[in-house]
Amino acid sequence: MTRYHNINGEKIAFTADEETARDAEEKAYATELAASQYKFSREGAYPSIQQQLDMQYWDSVNGTTTWKDAIAKVKSDYPKP
Repeated sequence: MTRYHNINGEKIAFTADEETARDAEEKAYATELAASQYKFSREGAYPSIQQQLDMQYWDSVNGTTTWKDAIAKVKSDYPKP
């Protein structure tokens, strides 16, 4: 697919070097995005801060590991690449 510059309203095709450079930029961006996708997935999966604090309180009172288990599940469901 040919890409173009828009210079003063005129469409000018990229040179071969510009095409190669743009392809490399897009590949690097896609790689970076994929590598950080787990962060966005985890954000929605973690319990709210209020819920986490409540879990921690009750874990300390009852000697349970509810909070650690919840966090470990999110981390295992959405691992770092």
